[in-house]
Amino acid sequence: MKKISKENILRIMIWLVFLIGGAILSIHFDKIYFYDWFNSTKFHIATLIPGYFLLKMILKASRNTGRYLAKKGREGNLKPLETNRLVTTGIYGCMRHPMHLGLLFFPLAFALLVGSPTFILFLAPLEMLLMLLMIKRYEEPQARKKFGPAYDDYKKQVPFFNFKKSCLKELLKESDV
Repeated sequence: MKKISKENILRIMIWLVFLIGGAILSIHFDKIYFYDWFNSTKFHIATLIPGYFLLKMILKASRNTGRYLAKKGREGNLKPLETNRLVTTGIYGCMRHPMHLGLLFFPLAFALLVGSPTFILFLAPLEMLLMLLMIKRYEEPQARKKFGPAYDDYKKQVPFFNFKKSCLKELLKESDV
């Protein structure tokens, strides 16, 4: 069995720091600044329900895009989570980073599940912004390095994210892969 690359382990660690660190830090600030909201059962129920449905959509989008990418983007014997072929069909023909679009909302979903006003209002949006910057500054150059001019052509034709109804429908449809 092949091991996960160091880069992917680092990505997973960053995610864990964002989520767990964000929750711990937020709960600390909630006890100081949002004590009434933090101790409100109504607030927690009101955030739990949308958090659950948002998380469900995120997991569906991630599963669909991950399976599609694993099927179309891998040739040969690769480490887990690695690709070696540029995928430009399916949802990847609609937007360059469909999995990241889904995962981008993960901090917000987690914040809603935790029911932390500080996490929902401040830290989740900040983490989402940092993730966008990481995609732009790290993922895009890595893809360019891996796929060369073919990625440049793809980049000219397909937007970073696409919020058209047809693209979002494609992102969340039942996977046929």
